[in-house]
Amino acid sequence: MEKKDSVGPNSHAADDAAKGALIDRIRIVPEAPDSARAALFVDDLLNHDDMGGTFRTCFQDRPLIAGYLTGVLGNSPYLRDLILSDPARAFGILQEAPEKRIRRLLQDASEARAEDEASIMRQLRHLKQDLALTLGLADIGGAVELDQVTRALAGFADAALNAGARFCLNDLARRGKFSPLDPEKPEVGSGLIVLAMGKHGANELNYSSDIDLIVLYDPAKAPMSGSAEAPVEFVRLTRRLVKIMQDRTEDGYVFRTDLRLRPDPGATPLAMSVPAALVYYESLGQNWERAALIKARACAGDVPAGEAFLHEIVPFIWRKYLDFAAIADVQSIKRQIHMHKGHGVLAVAGHNVKLGRGGIREVEFFVQTQQLIAGGRNPALRGRRTLDMLNALSNADWIRLRTRDEMRDAYVFLRNVEHRIQMLNDEQTQLLPKDDDGLNRVSALMGFETFGAFETELLGHMQKVQLHYSELFEEEPGLSSELGNLVFTGDDNDPDTLETLARLGFRKPDEAANIVKAWHFGRYPCTRSTKARERLTEMHPTLIGALAATDNADAALVAFDSFLSKLPAGVQLFSLLRSNPQLLTLLATTMGTAPRMAETVSKRVHVLDAVLDPAFFGAMPSVQEFRIGLDQTLSQARFYEEALDRARIFAQEQQFLIGLRLLSDTLSADRVGFALARLAEVVVDRTLVQVIRHVAETHGVVPGGNIAVLAMGKLGGREMTASSDLDLILLYEAPEDVKETDGKRPLAITQYYTRLTQRLVTALSAPTTEGLLYEVDFRLRPSGNAGPLATNLDGFISYQENSAWTWEHMALTRARVIASSSPEFAQKIGDSICETLKKSRDVAKLADDVRSMRARIEKEKGTKDIWDMKQVAGGLVDIEFLAQYLQLANAYETPGILAQGTEEALERLREAGFLEPGDAALLLEALRMYQRLTQVLRLSLSGDFKPAEAPGGVLDLLVQASGSPTFSRLEMELADLQAKVRTTFVSLIGEVEVVEG
Repeated sequence: MEKKDSVGPNSHAADDAAKGALIDRIRIVPEAPDSARAALFVDDLLNHDDMGGTFRTCFQDRPLIAGYLTGVLGNSPYLRDLILSDPARAFGILQEAPEKRIRRLLQDASEARAEDEASIMRQLRHLKQDLALTLGLADIGGAVELDQVTRALAGFADAALNAGARFCLNDLARRGKFSPLDPEKPEVGSGLIVLAMGKHGANELNYSSDIDLIVLYDPAKAPMSGSAEAPVEFVRLTRRLVKIMQDRTEDGYVFRTDLRLRPDPGATPLAMSVPAALVYYESLGQNWERAALIKARACAGDVPAGEAFLHEIVPFIWRKYLDFAAIADVQSIKRQIHMHKGHGVLAVAGHNVKLGRGGIREVEFFVQTQQLIAGGRNPALRGRRTLDMLNALSNADWIRLRTRDEMRDAYVFLRNVEHRIQMLNDEQTQLLPKDDDGLNRVSALMGFETFGAFETELLGHMQKVQLHYSELFEEEPGLSSELGNLVFTGDDNDPDTLETLARLGFRKPDEAANIVKAWHFGRYPCTRSTKARERLTEMHPTLIGALAATDNADAALVAFDSFLSKLPAGVQLFSLLRSNPQLLTLLATTMGTAPRMAETVSKRVHVLDAVLDPAFFGAMPSVQEFRIGLDQTLSQARFYEEALDRARIFAQEQQFLIGLRLLSDTLSADRVGFALARLAEVVVDRTLVQVIRHVAETHGVVPGGNIAVLAMGKLGGREMTASSDLDLILLYEAPEDVKETDGKRPLAITQYYTRLTQRLVTALSAPTTEGLLYEVDFRLRPSGNAGPLATNLDGFISYQENSAWTWEHMALTRARVIASSSPEFAQKIGDSICETLKKSRDVAKLADDVRSMRARIEKEKGTKDIWDMKQVAGGLVDIEFLAQYLQLANAYETPGILAQGTEEALERLREAGFLEPGDAALLLEALRMYQRLTQVLRLSLSGDFKPAEAPGGVLDLLVQASGSPTFSRLEMELADLQAKVRTTFVSLIGEVEVVEG
């Protein structure tokens, strides 16, 4: 049986032997463009004093190898020099499995030691030469994949850097300035951090690549000796390390080294302290630096210290919200790149396969930009390697499978071309030769028989990259469009612009133009920065078009202007809308139909993030999917307060999503209450877990204790609206022999559960920087505000059996456990509630209690406004009281009628024969109508609904939700339903009046 993932040298040796020597794995033989010239170099090899005979014998036995080496010698001056300078080494490479040789070279580099600088430099350069020739021969011959080449180069860079750092630290110790914790491995605990950036950090190094590094030191860890100062010594050490790596000697160089990715390189030392770097990234870090740090990896020196630093800056790299402001910065870099000659068109001769259109950088930007946007919310998108992240983006539904495959194939092909270009002369270049000879040599090294075939495949890949890249990033709206002239500068309004606005449907084009022009005077906080105004200007055509597409363009523009006036900042939102025109259209619709939701966006711009998640277009999330989503975001919180903020962000996004689903007609109004309740119960459940953990840090927990949250009211009945409070009761039980919690500061049982309830209320309802989650009401607990905040289950059961009022049992019909420390405790609560509701009652007294209570409420809150669908006679309260009355009156005989939701209760009552089919049909029709209309109003408006003052879009939504042909017809139907419901109430329970007992 084949062994899998075994470790140790023996297993590697077995794997390498199974793969075979390089000479047996050559499958690509490059053609030599100038065969006569190539033959001269072959003659030099065959006439070598020591190795000529060996190669002649090899060529006679293996003609394929003769052709292969002829192609290599004839095409690559750099590899030719390495072969002819040491033919024995070249022959040894052919006789060994490349994997085995690479592993040995990396091991030798990591263990390299020397007494003087010249010796360590010589050792590393000889090893690098060997690696370069091994990889070059294996790569050209098709014996290894791109991934093996890039990983080997990055692995060697790590090993060489560590050897260089070890030498420098040992030398520092010899001079009495450093006291290593381990003299054999002075880098351990040294505080010296070497971060690999770019392709090195991602283990994707080029054949002749520079290495980009950031060197830091931790002054709190560095074991300095005597009068040595860490800032001085680590800067000197860094300068020396760079010299060891990149100075050219007669043996060449190891890697050219670039330190310019460190914070503010023009003004900072070569090695920065960790505290200084953290302060920089927290206060001055830029988006391009975030993009660069995606690939950062601790590669040498004190690796654990480097990993700790990278963990510390995770919040800087990965934002909690989807980040579209970053796109503009990445785009500006790309536009600067395209300003270079030759980057605007696709060509082959002289084309830059890295920076040119359709090149490697576009694949990398394609991946990195989407990582920056979504990686804060999805840790699976935080990887360093381009190909891995293409897979991850596909798995997360950010890109299509076809896009992934085409970008992957193009990336691999272009990286191979890049390597062949660099093999010619060991130059850090990505420019294809301009002359035919050079192009033919690259084509041959790629294994193509003709240049034409190579050109066709190369252009095909670059065109696909350009297509996918342009679809994602290059939809940059200008100041003019097919809409017509849209110029909003100067003192006077542009006549052509006014004509365009009028044609688009603006009834007052002068006022519309003045509103837009005012944005550019920076009068609103969101338009005060130059960058924000630039982004807004670029959006004009798309924005004006989206607003014009609404029913009332003038009103929608005024709403958008009001929206802008409340925004605290603009760059983030404007960048997001500019990158997603479809979102702008949806936002314009929201302006016209749902001012309340527009208000939400103005205060919490990040709620728009959720619309861009591909999941928005799928089915409404289940409880389990809500739970997974919330758990994922909470798992990234570093402390309790951040967890509360993350819960708020999640809930706001999902509430906004539910509203948008209603507006965009992907969720019917009668399902909104269920969706909002589903979300709330998950949020309460997960928040309770956070609260218990937080309190436990100081006070511990009650050993063997149980806790549950009982949902009442709209949440219990799964009938929530966007403005519903949460009516909750917290129940607990504790073993009789346990008197206090088990923490470092124990609390008595009652005190602990009261403290827990107080913390839960605060966690749900206290405003933080991210707003609040829900308004919370605990007044439905036994004895209301006069009773304890947390309720012992035995006391709760006793109260319900002996002391509760009729209205409290009516409320209990909607009680539902939504969070519990154990399923058994939840079941115990459910059973006790069921027993209470099933008890035999005096039906006449029950009816008197119910109609008396309805009369008292009507006296206090009564109204004749048909749009106050809760309190109006014949409104929601009438229907709910009817359902609760009939359940309490008949549950003793038929407990199966009990249901928390009013709709389900009415249906069960009808099926059990306690409600006439005609009455049931009326009540259900009215209930569904009221709920649908209420959902629309609560999502759209914050205050009372006054039809004469409401936006036309809101009226349209109400008509759509009701199914009525017109708004006036809807009002007639609503009044008629309310009259019929009140008649039914009176016929089943009695006149609405207080009955004195």
